[in-house]
Amino acid sequence: MGRRAFLRDTAVAAATLAGISSLAGAMPVRWVSTIATGAREVTYAVPDADGVSIDTDKEVILARHGKNVYAFGLSCPHQNTSLKWQAGDHRFQCPKHKSRYSADGVYIEGRATRSMDRYAVRLDGKNIVVNLDKLYEEDQDVALWKGAFIAV
Repeated sequence: MGRRAFLRDTAVAAATLAGISSLAGAMPVRWVSTIATGAREVTYAVPDADGVSIDTDKEVILARHGKNVYAFGLSCPHQNTSLKWQAGDHRFQCPKHKSRYSADGVYIEGRATRSMDRYAVRLDGKNIVVNLDKLYEEDQDVALWKGAFIAV
């Protein structure tokens, strides 16, 4: 288990014991649920239009921007705070330290030092399959991060 997964699981356990949601204050644009799950993969319908969907159970942000679909980690790369979608500005923002990201997850400004983390994705018919074991950081996995999207 990696450091990020350990910290996430610890925070979820602590929030559960305290009787609160670990995502309070970071309500998404709309909620999504999985179509099917594999060992460490999750499948979603390809979005029909531009927008953002958030699966809080799997901590995945599914975003369609133009002809591309991305799957991001829910947490800001700076200090793991749940990101929020700013629909009016077509960007993501961290509510804690105000880091901003474009709709394709590219870092714009703020305390973060890199773009949003992207999951490996593949197309399966009219569905997008997200590999939860392959989360790429822009500064560590440049080529994989740049290729982590589906053109639809």
